[in-house]
Amino acid sequence: MLKRLTLFTILIIAAVAATYAPRSSAAAAGDDVPAWLRQAAAASAPSYDGKVRAVVLLKDCNVVVSDDGRVVKTTNYAVKILTREGRGAASAVEQYLTDSGKVRDFKAWLINPSGAVRKYGKDETLDAAMVEDDAYHLFDEYRAKMISAKDQVEGPGAVFGYQSVVEEKPLFSQDDFYFQEDLPALVSHYTLTLPAGWRVTAASLNHSKVEPSVSGTTYTWELRDLAPIEPEVNGPDMSALAPRLAVSYFPAQGVGGKTFESWSDVAHFMSDLEDPQATLDDAVAAKARELTADAKTELEKIQAIGRYVQGVRYVSVQTNIGSGGGYRPHPATEVFAKAYGDCKDKANLMRAMLKAVKIDSYLVSINSGDPTFVRAEWPSPEQFNHCIIAVKVSDETQAATVVKHPQLGRLLIFDPTDDSTPVGDLPDHEQDSLALIDAKESTELLRMPATPPDANRLERTTDVTLQPNGSIAAKVSEHRFGQSAAHGRELFKNLSRGEYEKVIQLWAGSGATGAKFTKIEPADDHAAGRFALDVEFTAAGYAQSMQDRLLVFKPSVVGHSNTAWLADEQREHPVVLKSSALNETVRFKLPEGFDVDEMPDPVRIKSDFGTYTASYEVKDGQLVFTRSLVQNAATIPVERYADVRNFFGRIRASEDAPVVLARK
Repeated sequence: MLKRLTLFTILIIAAVAATYAPRSSAAAAGDDVPAWLRQAAAASAPSYDGKVRAVVLLKDCNVVVSDDGRVVKTTNYAVKILTREGRGAASAVEQYLTDSGKVRDFKAWLINPSGAVRKYGKDETLDAAMVEDDAYHLFDEYRAKMISAKDQVEGPGAVFGYQSVVEEKPLFSQDDFYFQEDLPALVSHYTLTLPAGWRVTAASLNHSKVEPSVSGTTYTWELRDLAPIEPEVNGPDMSALAPRLAVSYFPAQGVGGKTFESWSDVAHFMSDLEDPQATLDDAVAAKARELTADAKTELEKIQAIGRYVQGVRYVSVQTNIGSGGGYRPHPATEVFAKAYGDCKDKANLMRAMLKAVKIDSYLVSINSGDPTFVRAEWPSPEQFNHCIIAVKVSDETQAATVVKHPQLGRLLIFDPTDDSTPVGDLPDHEQDSLALIDAKESTELLRMPATPPDANRLERTTDVTLQPNGSIAAKVSEHRFGQSAAHGRELFKNLSRGEYEKVIQLWAGSGATGAKFTKIEPADDHAAGRFALDVEFTAAGYAQSMQDRLLVFKPSVVGHSNTAWLADEQREHPVVLKSSALNETVRFKLPEGFDVDEMPDPVRIKSDFGTYTASYEVKDGQLVFTRSLVQNAATIPVERYADVRNFFGRIRASEDAPVVLARK
């Protein structure tokens, strides 16, 4: 699908630009620095925490739309470096499409604390294709111009600024603007100038409504004194925190780019692009019938075709992006013949193959990565960066990822690109998000399914033989389901055997220092959505021996909760929890001559976002420790952070509570 640049992507591009150190011109005369940059550099910034590496002095975007819909966008940007780590902020990135746009002007300046000025122009500019991975993106019309002054920054106090002028004929009469990224910003504004008779609508996202100042047909939205945004573990994505503006402008008489008044308009646009591409020929139909020959149910047919399409190699070939090519899949017959395609190609191929076995389906436009990114108040295809599929199913098909569409009925949602998640499940970063079913019947966004904790559970049993000297021999057996299995499967598939074993050793050895492993055996059952792992190891000194009379140890050998993110007493942003469940039984075979002298009390903790229980029992020469954690998917407001911290803090305390054995 067309790459929609989220804030995270933009920050990554900026980081890449910062690593490129071009040859800069000799010190230029002070008069070469434009007045807007001189004025910005003279601004007084407040004091920030030492972790704040830079402050944006000015972010100014001026967009002028002509009568034929062409756009000229001028950006003036100035940033002051506050720390050595902030030198990477002295970089500029400007993206463009080769088939519908060009960068008319691109230049930058660096004013060092000494007063020396460097100017950067064409000779210091890198022009590169925005290709994430050559193995998967064969051709792409997205390019970016980049300038980095990182290596010329003399120290804190330096000011870097750039100006770019981009001309393009956009596909849509829409635009969005981030008032800030993670850095604080003193002044940030977006100005839009329209031809006479045109109108504009705007949505303020991640911020209270920003009203524009209006002068004739020029609209300016401005924010000032924006505080830094510091990412937090288990917090919202940056794209859900940084204030941004989404605008749509409408011509007087149907010129310019495509316009959208409603989500129904977007659905019609996407359907018109996609429907003709679900092509069938004898080869595609024959393959679909072959795959489903042994299927006895509707769900088994969908699963068989889904597994096949997931195995089709992912390769992105983006052409004619400026005229809609980024949203139109290649014909299914072509994708089948070449055996590769991107997300929309794979979903479209699955749609065609389902059609061959008399099952209807629709493509789905979604944002992959941030379930909160898509907002209902801005009808726009630009909010999406991914394509999946919705399969129309009868009442006989039961799965956690079936949703009810008001016009289309029961739909099974599936991502044919994510080869770690089988039919009947959905990647957790797509669950509970707003997406668009690309059918003419769609009039609004549809909430994607969210699987319950039990569907994503981890079941673990650990058998431990404890020796009088405190050493142990442990056998761990895990069975994962749903997204828990998908994460285990993805780790196993994406690492070499040696790398995978090192990760498992670090995980299992985190609770048993100096562990020596004799077995690491994963087993993947992709079709059933399960992933298993058997691990065996020994560890000397697991239990602390005290005067050869007492043995003290923690009954939770592996898989401690990661609660390091709860260390801070205060928090700025909500806590985001994903749906999961853990059921664990640990059996310690007690050493000869020892009895349990002390063991922790049972624990039961219940909240609206989770429950936890732990219990201990001595039976037949064994100490049996059981625990269960059910965590509900939730976004918990920062006002309730103390509740979350207390909940997981009590879990950690339970895990750390020791058992004491004493000699008889």
